[in-house]
Amino acid sequence: MRNLTEENVTEAVINTFANTENPRVKEILTSLVKHLHAFVREVELTEEEWMYGIQFLTRAGHMCDDKRQEFILLSDTLGITTLKDIINNRKPPGVTEYTILGPFYVSGAEEMPAMANIAGDTPGEPVVISGRVTNPSGQPIANALLDVWQASAEGFYDVQLPDQAELNLRGKFRTDAEGRYAFRTIKPSFYPIPGDGPVGQMLRAVGRHPYRPAHIHFILSADGYEAVTTELFVEGDPYLDSDAVFGVRGSLVVDFVQHDSAEKAARYGVTNPFYTVEYDFVLQPLS
Repeated sequence: MRNLTEENVTEAVINTFANTENPRVKEILTSLVKHLHAFVREVELTEEEWMYGIQFLTRAGHMCDDKRQEFILLSDTLGITTLKDIINNRKPPGVTEYTILGPFYVSGAEEMPAMANIAGDTPGEPVVISGRVTNPSGQPIANALLDVWQASAEGFYDVQLPDQAELNLRGKFRTDAEGRYAFRTIKPSFYPIPGDGPVGQMLRAVGRHPYRPAHIHFILSADGYEAVTTELFVEGDPYLDSDAVFGVRGSLVVDFVQHDSAEKAARYGVTNPFYTVEYDFVLQPLS
């Protein structure tokens, strides 16, 4: 088309997708162009703003490597990840809710026996986490796998600090015949998401804080069931209602119950005082 105008340029671009073989690719590109063009029209994007946006995305790309994904962080802080997760993980009431993977998942954690301590010698307040994995009817799921990871009491993941041991505060656990699991760790802390890149710059520009409430990550899987990526959040955390990446779900906020009993601590193999958390996960059968 030679005579492009503000009114017809969107249609001209969409027409170039007419011969797209994959209908889903055509649907996505068509919608993307419509929304991007509508955005440019709505804000009347200037030349300088367009270039700044290009440079912003370029800087985000430069921040990505095998240990950090700035584009996922951008998606998280804009609520896109959460919206995508909600749409793609619609579950019946009672099934464990899905929430964000986050940028610090690392595969290859060691499979450990029940009551093993994923924290090792990492300083922090001891926690014993236990519960069951069941189906929606309450029947136990044996041999379900829980892939667990978290930040330290100072709010850092192992991949963020060179002096932390590799795969620290990470572990995998299997449920027993009754669907029970148990492991030891330390109480996590709220922490800021990385603020040294373009995402941090964006948050500061709009007056938002960078903090995530304290939480522990899980990926649960079992034969015949849909896997779920989720988190358990610490009740009482000051950032539960303003999570920088919109990951909190009410059903995933749990009490960390404090105990001051040397006898109980010895039984669990932890120092005193310590916390316990009890939580039952519910997996949806594959359809």
